Amino acid sequence: MHSDGHARRITLAASDQTFECGAGDVMLRSALRAGIAFPYECNVGACGNCKFELVEGEVDVVWPEAPGWSAKDRERRRYLGCQSAPRGDCTIRMRPSAHYAPKHAPRHVSGTLTARRAITHDIEEFCFDLSGDMPFEPGQYALLTLPGVAGPRAYSMSNIADAAGQPRELHFQIRRVPNGQGTGVLFDALEPGARIDIDGPYGMAYLRRDVKRDILCIAGGSGLAPMISIARGVAAEPALDDVKLHFLYGGRTPRDVCGRDMLEALPGWAERLHFQAAVSDVTPDSETVWDGHVGFVHTVAESLFGERLRDMEIYFAGPPAMGAAIQRALVALKVPFEQVHFDQFY
Repeated sequence: MHSDGHARRITLAASDQTFECGAGDVMLRSALRAGIAFPYECNVGACGNCKFELVEGEVDVVWPEAPGWSAKDRERRRYLGCQSAPRGDCTIRMRPSAHYAPKHAPRHVSGTLTARRAITHDIEEFCFDLSGDMPFEPGQYALLTLPGVAGPRAYSMSNIADAAGQPRELHFQIRRVPNGQGTGVLFDALEPGARIDIDGPYGMAYLRRDVKRDILCIAGGSGLAPMISIARGVAAEPALDDVKLHFLYGGRTPRDVCGRDMLEALPGWAERLHFQAAVSDVTPDSETVWDGHVGFVHTVAESLFGERLRDMEIYFAGPPAMGAAIQRALVALKVPFEQVHFDQFY
């Protein structure tokens, strides 16, 4: 990345739009900071949704092995916005899409770890106090730069902005990934009082406050966090008083199930906020007797709601295989695409 401290001017080909990319920043995030609707999904090099064509200028590629970037892209001077740091002024070609216009311009803050607590055997909540405001919508995520870990890690917030809309803390509910670099540092190396850089918010699967349909949130694994944020957002939004929210959590075994206590604490619990859980593996273990749903979460959602799903606003987050199965099920049921919200994580 360029280190002379000067911002680079980026021009969008065939338009008069320009934006500045500061030292240490990348094309995608600096465009979003400038309010430009640059398409993206994962923000960490995996999906390829933020590709652009480099018309003039040179870029440094932050992670040359990024799965979303191919040899053919390189030959065609196509690059990933989330992995490209300009060496000088550049002209790029990409197609802005209004869908991606940021509701809140992402910003850099530092976060101090103040507390952590266990939620299940492998999910913990980490709370950070912020050095400055970082407004965000329920369901969005931030990029955390962790000591000794190459590249930022994307984690979703589980809390919501306070009434003034100026959150000074962020809560993340994170599942420990076996041999995961990022979660290894979070779970084993980060002590209370540690400060890290946080950049956000990002993500398109945020609560649509202007839609009055009933809501279904489907979560698995650490997909818990953004779905809890959306449930909290619904409970706190007077305009959504008449909306019912159904929360469905899918775990492998009974000890993986979580989230119910967080919904029970919200106004409207049992009247308009409902929680159900499903497990895919009920081999008897000595700890828990399971009397909930059995099966994969997408089939349980189908059996619970059936064709009603077409009239719901649906949000989901969880492991990639779960997300793909939910998408296939919703397509088969002819749920309108614009009523389905998720961010692709890998």
